[in-house]
Formats: sequence, C-alpha cells, structure tokens
Amino acid sequence: MSSKTALISGASGGIGAAVAHHLQAEGWSLSLGARRVDALAEAFPDAHVTHHDAMQGDEAAWASAALDRFGRIDAVICSAGAMIARDPLEIDDAELNQMWEINVNSPRRLVKACWDPLAASGSGRVVILASLSGKRVRSPKAASYAMTKHAAVALSHGIRKTGWDLGIRSTAICPGFVDTDMARKVTGFPPADMTRSADIAKMVSLALTLPNTASMAELSVNCTAEDQY
Repeated sequence: MSSKTALISGASGGIGAAVAHHLQAEGWSLSLGARRVDALAEAFPDAHVTHHDAMQGDEAAWASAALDRFGRIDAVICSAGAMIARDPLEIDDAELNQMWEINVNSPRRLVKACWDPLAASGSGRVVILASLSGKRVRSPKAASYAMTKHAAVALSHGIRKTGWDLGIRSTAICPGFVDTDMARKVTGFPPADMTRSADIAKMVSLALTLPNTASMAELSVNCTAEDQY
C-alpha cells in the first residue's frame, strides 16, 4: 500500500482532512491541493502539497505535478465543496456558477487529468464526496446546492460507466449532516449528534480498497431518521 498515491481536494479541513489523515495512517502517498498551502503543508509534512483553486481550472497542472513526484496516481478523492443557501429563484448566476465549478466541474477536470494513470493502475479509484442533497431536496434554501450535488452523483456514475473496462471504479459518498464548519453554519442540529468526519474517512478507505469485483456505486449515511436515507 505504501506505493499507492491518492490526490485529495478539500484536505484543508472537514471531511477532506479526515480522509487525508486516515489514508496517511494506512500508508498512502498523498498529493493535496488547496488554495492556502502553508497550513496544509504543516499539517501533512510528508505529503505533496500544491496550490489548487477550483475556480481557476488548474487541475491538469496539479495532476502533472503529482505524477512527476510519485510516478503514479491510484486514486482521486474529490472532497472540496461549496454551499450557498439560496432557493432556485433567489440565487444569482455568479453564486450558482461558483457552486457548479467547485462541486462538479473541477472534480470532472481533475479526474480527466488523472485518467491515464488511473487506468494504468488497473484498479484506479475515484471517490466523489457528494451529499444526501444529491439524492433529495430537503428544503428550499438547500435546493440550489442540491442541484449541483445531484450532478456530482451523476458525475460519479458517469465516471464509473466510462472507466469500468479499464478497472476504474467510482463511488459517490452521500452523507447527511457531518460535524464540519460547513454543516455548523447552515443548521442548528447539535454537532455532537452529527456523523463524524473520521467515519466518512473509513468509508472512503473501503471504497478505495475493495477489489474491482466488489464495486460500490453509492454510499448513503445519515445521523437523522429520514424516510429513505
């Protein structure tokens, strides 16, 4: 496992940081992209840390730098995300475009940039950290965000279909409330009752390590009792 390499977006905090810590403990080599690299490099001194801004379309440069550093890319974990709490009528184009870029377009570009080394591994893995908002629309204020997260789930399925014969497997992980800064800003749900980021990291690890013959298209997880999720 020590020779395997994973690219992780959104590792500066929340779920992405938990995933990075978990995979590092399992022996993965890490390439981490973020807008602010100093704190991330301090937190992960053994990782490859590079500047990445989802709004700038720099995913190909990141993938190239990671490949130069490690010589292989085995997994891509797209954890960066943005939420703007607006219903579909009040949100403006700039706000919606920002969420589309961060939640959908940038992950697609990153996976595309890593496609050849993922295929070369014979068991390339992609994990899209989506949301239960990618499965249902819980409230008007969550609807615009849900539009992009539904697309993120579809992106994961599309990657899975496209890469199947190459050994590439893609999993959309769809959590409800997770104890992160983002969740605490948008809900009054008690943080102590939310799903822990460390538990989502375990699910990511499972998706990465299962064989090609045991692919999981989606994982839904919740801390509340909903009708389906």
